[in-house]
Amino acid sequence: MTVAASTEAGSSAKARRGEARRIAVLTGPAYLWLAVTVFLPISAMLYFSLLSEAPIAGRVGQFTLENYQAFFDKAFYQSLMLRSLRLGAEVSFYCFLFGFPCALVLAKVVKGRWREAMFLLVIIPFWSNALVRIFSWTMVLRGNGILEQFLNAVIPGFGGLDLMFTYPAIVIGLVHSYLPYMILTCYISLQAIDDDLIEAARSLGASRWTILTRILLPLSMPGIVAGAVLIFVPVIGSFMEPRILGGRNGTFIGTVIEDQFTAVFNWPLGAALSFILLGCVLIIFAAFHPILRRAAR
Repeated sequence: MTVAASTEAGSSAKARRGEARRIAVLTGPAYLWLAVTVFLPISAMLYFSLLSEAPIAGRVGQFTLENYQAFFDKAFYQSLMLRSLRLGAEVSFYCFLFGFPCALVLAKVVKGRWREAMFLLVIIPFWSNALVRIFSWTMVLRGNGILEQFLNAVIPGFGGLDLMFTYPAIVIGLVHSYLPYMILTCYISLQAIDDDLIEAARSLGASRWTILTRILLPLSMPGIVAGAVLIFVPVIGSFMEPRILGGRNGTFIGTVIEDQFTAVFNWPLGAALSFILLGCVLIIFAAFHPILRRAAR
């Protein structure tokens, strides 16, 4: 009996080792690709952020923390960081405000070909270049543009409306770019909610508002949180939309980082600001982690 038990244990251990090898073979290329495309560039950025000057044209930089100190010494960088975080929060909120009702209609109201047509409208922005989408908004928001002409046609004597190079123009452009992420993540969560649960609530006399606030919103919170994260993180570091739609009012931490790499060629400062931005995002997620985890359950 002891021999049989030991033989069975040896076979089980051998099977586990074989399973571990198969998993390693299957996941190894993915982890290798992740290391090359993510961790290697981040390591290079960290190296640059600790140099006194960019190692180009034969120059040799010395290791220093002055680039990080510059952020804490200059209120300009700190104000831009706060402004960027505010932009990310506002765009995420507006995407939820407009995206959740669209996802609700897609998941629980329309069926068949109408749903397919609406899905097509949602994903169309992914089929066009981001730069083209942004420049198309300049035709809409500028003075005597499409929006102003439409409002004057609908409301005679409306007057002029020039939103170009303003903060609202930046928000509009970013919401248009990232709204599909919120719609799709919310749709997945709403689609997973059993329709019988909603019917049971209706049969018990629950109003539409009660169903929305007590059933649909809580159960779709994982999708809302996922959409907010997918939107907030890239928005706070965005530079293309603020630069084109905001003009002089489009200065954010992302545009400053881009300038350090492409115009000033101060790569160490740009890398340091990038890591500080990453640190701010991680701190925010760590602070809100209990809330996000509770909401995602």
